[in-house]
Order: sequence, then structure tokens, then C-alpha cells
Amino acid sequence: QVQLVESGGGLVQAGDSLRLSCAASGRTFRHYTMGWFRQAPGKERGYVAVISSNSETTRYADSVKGRLTISRDNAKNTVYMQMNSLKPADTAVYYCAAGWAGYGLGDPLAETGYDYWGQGTQVTVSS
Repeated sequence: QVQLVESGGGLVQAGDSLRLSCAASGRTFRHYTMGWFRQAPGKERGYVAVISSNSETTRYADSVKGRLTISRDNAKNTVYMQMNSLKPADTAVYYCAAGWAGYGLGDPLAETGYDYWGQGTQVTVSS
């Protein structure tokens, strides 16, 4: 089992930057595929970015390519998401997730590919 805690959200203006962090418990963090998902008001939760256990592979939703960057530090049991050039459309609750999708046990771009979820952190981008 693993516990995930997100932090770093807040209220910013369009064009600003934020860096989200997700701290994980346990000694198996380095084996998990990690993902960031978000849920905007009135919309379904969807993936934003995914990173493989060894950081060799990353994937991004089309809406955030070139603006958001996912990374991880396995020695610190932490995954990050650097968010630049933020837009009001980025306003959402952002969730960190861990799972075995990278091992063929689920779709890494879908919620069903992850077993563990954080509580979420709010990002609000004003115009």
C-alpha cells in the first residue's frame, strides 16, 4: 500500500507558474507508474500527465503539452508537476495517483490504471 499527499496548489493569475508535489509513503514508490489527473468544475476527471517508474517515458494530455512537465525523484518518494503559462482552463482539483499500469495491469491514461490516490490540491487560475 501507499499513501499520497499532494501540495503546491493555490490561486494564481493567467500566465503564472506553480509546482505541484506529491509525497508518497512506503518503500515501493520507485516501482509505480505515477500520474497526475485533474477535475474541473462540471467536468469528469481526466489524466494530465503520466510518468513511468524510471522516468524514461512521459505522456501528456494535448491541452497541457508544452506547458506542464511531470517529473519524479524516487530517492525522495516524490513526483512533481511544473505548471507554466497557466490558463483559466487549468482551474481544477489536481490528483496524484500511483499504479501498475506500466506493467500491463491497466491503462496508464485512465483512472482504472491506478490503485492509490491522493486527496487532491486545488489550482485556481484567474484571468
